[in-house]
Amino acid sequence: MAARIKKGDQVLVLTGRSRGVRGEVLSVLPKVEKAIVRGVAVAKRHSKPNRMGEGGGIIEREMPVHLSNLKLIDPKSGKPTRVGFRVLEDGRKVRVAKVTGEVIEG
Repeated sequence: MAARIKKGDQVLVLTGRSRGVRGEVLSVLPKVEKAIVRGVAVAKRHSKPNRMGEGGGIIEREMPVHLSNLKLIDPKSGKPTRVGFRVLEDGRKVRVAKVTGEVIEG
């Protein structure tokens, strides 16, 4: 499967509790087709103190979101777009924004 969404991309959440939120992709989990996005799908988790001096408590952390619920933000226009691929003259395969046709760096 081609990597349409990569770490560092700006994405828009299409469905769920965080619908309409834009955020940066922190990591991609390709085997389960999910990504962790900053500020999206935040859940509270209880943690125990592990060592002396380290306290436990309730921490908030981002949970994975399925890739089908994310849409890439075109860096040039700032609008959500689908992602295509193009092979350049030098043989590199690059991501292309379907809306503007511009090459997506990264």
